[in-house]
Amino acid sequence: MKMPKRKISNTLALAVLGLLQERDMHPYEMAVTLRERSKDGSFKVNSGSLYDTVESLVRLGWIEPVETMRDGRRPERTVYGLTDAGRREFVVWVDELIRVPVAEFPKFVAAVSYLGALGPDGAADALAERAGHLERRIEEGRAALAATVGAGQVPRLFMIEVEYALHALAAELAWTQGIRDEIRAGSLTWPAGGAR
Repeated sequence: MKMPKRKISNTLALAVLGLLQERDMHPYEMAVTLRERSKDGSFKVNSGSLYDTVESLVRLGWIEPVETMRDGRRPERTVYGLTDAGRREFVVWVDELIRVPVAEFPKFVAAVSYLGALGPDGAADALAERAGHLERRIEEGRAALAATVGAGQVPRLFMIEVEYALHALAAELAWTQGIRDEIRAGSLTWPAGGAR
């Protein structure tokens, strides 16, 4: 089933709409909240793209300014809230993304398709290094969950994608270590004349 073309497809917009489901916020608060909840692993968060995304959502009529405030000598900050259209679009968008898998093209899968180019030693070393990075990311994800959900700061539902990511990372780690071990044991063989 092909999904209809969205007016905006940047998933950072999804994050903004999701945060505004909770309460009205200004963009700086949105960025801080996304980082505190480790959602910067799910969404590419930087100030420029966040402000551009907010402006796009305002143009579409999905969010609107609800107040402008100033704290001391700091610049004015505009607080945004969801519109009814934004609430509807958010729900439809989440529903589509959950129901219908879409083709994604991860760089790692592309690289793995040419693993043989590294030769057995190079491939095993590269996979071993990747496994180390994955182990650190898993530790960091578990720590983030413990610091937020475990400490009662954020409801589990608001961090459930971190749980999903941890499961995906654990599966990738197991596969990576398994292939590395097969290469080192000599059970995954290289064709004659291939990279050595």
